[in-house]
Amino acid sequence: MSDREPAHPATPAEVTDIVTGIVLHRRAGTAWKVAFAASCALTALLAASIAVLLVRGVGVWGIAMPVAWGFAITNYVWWIGIGMAGTFISAALYLTRQGWRSSLNRFAEAMTVFALAVSALFPVLHLGRPWFSYWLAPYPDRMGLWPQWRSALVWDFFAIGAYVVVSLLYFYVGLVPDLAAVRDRARRRGQQVFYGLLALGWRGEAREWERHATLTKILAGLAVPLVFSVHSMVALDFSEGLLPGWHSTLFPPFFVAGALFSGTAMVIVLAVPLRRAYALGDFITDGHLDKLARLMLAAGLVVTYGYAAEAFTAYYGGDPQELAVQSNRLHGAYAWLYGLTIACNSVAIQALWWPRVRRSTPALLVIAALVLAGMWMERFMLIVTSLYRDYLPSSWGMFYPTWWDAAFLAGSIGLFALLFLLFVRLMPVLSIVELRRHAAELVDRRA
Repeated sequence: MSDREPAHPATPAEVTDIVTGIVLHRRAGTAWKVAFAASCALTALLAASIAVLLVRGVGVWGIAMPVAWGFAITNYVWWIGIGMAGTFISAALYLTRQGWRSSLNRFAEAMTVFALAVSALFPVLHLGRPWFSYWLAPYPDRMGLWPQWRSALVWDFFAIGAYVVVSLLYFYVGLVPDLAAVRDRARRRGQQVFYGLLALGWRGEAREWERHATLTKILAGLAVPLVFSVHSMVALDFSEGLLPGWHSTLFPPFFVAGALFSGTAMVIVLAVPLRRAYALGDFITDGHLDKLARLMLAAGLVVTYGYAAEAFTAYYGGDPQELAVQSNRLHGAYAWLYGLTIACNSVAIQALWWPRVRRSTPALLVIAALVLAGMWMERFMLIVTSLYRDYLPSSWGMFYPTWWDAAFLAGSIGLFALLFLLFVRLMPVLSIVELRRHAAELVDRRA
């Protein structure tokens, strides 16, 4: 069975009816309602946590000297990494003409937009005075107040800003023809107006298709290098400092590989329940999951190489500061965290060498969930183990997360889930245009 086409023959019209039917005719099931209620509760928790933070300050978190970065920066790096893979899977595979992307690109692009929206919260809240966050933007100011270009916060602002704009445009441009298809099949007046406004008057003329294809190629060409530049910029937040454990030229490629690793795992976590809940097994096939598993394995091997290279460089170079950091990770107070990180990110993925595991949805879902947890722990380990020990015992200090740290992490997951659940109910979750094209090619070949 080819993973470029549905498992069962479908005409282009049937493809459109199936995908638009999820939006227009299918009612929300019990599982969706339960997930929606849980995500609303967690989002409300996040809103309450933000309100407390604005009133009481960042001291509600467990951060203190010497560990001045904690869960907030960990969450930021984790979420922005997850957002990288969605655009890569869609844009890079589009430019290389990989047909199997057609069943994955739409919700992968949505994942990118929502993950970036969540990640952008944490640098702003971590400022201490988030109401002055607009100072990061270089706007005309009579007071002569300009951004501090040597600050990593300014780099983050431009990195996230550029990537959000390109990703949002790329996501929306691909949606326009599908929104027009939903508009044309809608029977309620409210739905016709809603989707008609979003479709921007799309009529499917040859000129529109030509411009749509040109714009898609341009945005895809911009998005692919941004995947690498944005997370390299995040890595420079650490490596431009002189702190042992951070000051490393390995960080930019290591962070990019980690972003693709965790982002691919999130695509799998979303794809498996999505195809089960909406009976999309004819479109999101075992072959698609197999390819995602291979991509996750490849990225995971690069991440594992990064762990090995970091340890080898420390011991081979003999730098006492780097040796101390490596010793703390292996034998210090957070050694258990280092062990769990290696187990989730390097050991668990070895099962993906077997085709049976790659095509087993329960096993794949468990491994992807372990990878997501492992990548969060890896970010946390990277931050804390370089900060909690210094060469003055008087400045040593452990990091103890507070209840509010956990609330922000859980709330960010809830906000992401809420946005994705609303997307599933309101927008075409699969690309109708791409699937119709492959269905037409299949009909022509069989004719």
